[in-house]
Amino acid sequence: MTRYQAVGIGNAVIDVLSECDDNFLANMGIEKGIMQLVERERGEMLYGAMKDRRQAPGGSVGNTIAGLGNLGLSTAFIGRVKDDALGQFYASALEDAGTAFPNRPIAGAELPSSRSMIFVTPDGERSMNTYLGVSSEISPADVPEEVAGECDILFLEGYLYDRPEGKEAFTQAARLCRAGGGRAGIALSDPFCVDRHREDFRRLVRELDYVIGNEHEWESLYQTDLSSALEQAASESGLVVCTRSGHDVVITDGTELVEVPVTRVVPVDATGAGDLFAAGFIYGMAQGADLAISGRMGCVAAAEVISHFGARPETDLKALFRKEGLI
Repeated sequence: MTRYQAVGIGNAVIDVLSECDDNFLANMGIEKGIMQLVERERGEMLYGAMKDRRQAPGGSVGNTIAGLGNLGLSTAFIGRVKDDALGQFYASALEDAGTAFPNRPIAGAELPSSRSMIFVTPDGERSMNTYLGVSSEISPADVPEEVAGECDILFLEGYLYDRPEGKEAFTQAARLCRAGGGRAGIALSDPFCVDRHREDFRRLVRELDYVIGNEHEWESLYQTDLSSALEQAASESGLVVCTRSGHDVVITDGTELVEVPVTRVVPVDATGAGDLFAAGFIYGMAQGADLAISGRMGCVAAAEVISHFGARPETDLKALFRKEGLI
């Protein structure tokens, strides 16, 4: 039986990217710089309006797991796709990159594979319009015990809490991981997701081994300023990580607080910055690095992914870590 160093569970989403300007966003009624869920009809309309489309396998935790695969860890991703063109593309791209995808594409699924229409403006901001499709139907039946129960680190996507079945799948995966001696953590996903599930996420902060979020997510979780939110989180959680756009990353395990400096980079496309930060940080955890080194690894990985279009690394991240003296 294979034991994985890192396993993710989340929405299996194909990213479809197109460049545009602010006028296009306004004309299409797209709110700039955030992720919006869209229904099937609007998703098809936006897809048709995209020029020079490029597609890549995506999904928040899927991107993180791809980054960990790039770094040489043995990885798997738990998610759902339909046996259609986009679903086949997602599964093959994941496995070609060395990440196991134990959930085979579903023949005859009523809903199509999920896709996120991402419009990138010249300032690098991305406006994401996500149609969840079949990935939103993930349930405990999609969680293989031999995968979730045989991993060192499990990373869970907060968006799964938007459906009861996803919540159950999430809970089962975390239980299996920890019963098998692994560590389980969560990405808070976005402030709106936190607003919807504040009570559940507050409980998860207390129960899980690590939690990663940005400043807006932490402020939303505790409904207070960032300093107070992190102080409260640190008193409840094993490990708290907070990214802040253009500012130091704050990491605390309750006994030690580390601020990791960030080198500002003008993004080509900010898609996946938080996802790849998580990849670098979790890699450091997996290697037993201290909090400062793990945080710096996250920053280097995030800087790489925003230097080009798409949410997955195009460079050998481990080589970048060596260049920075991190390994």
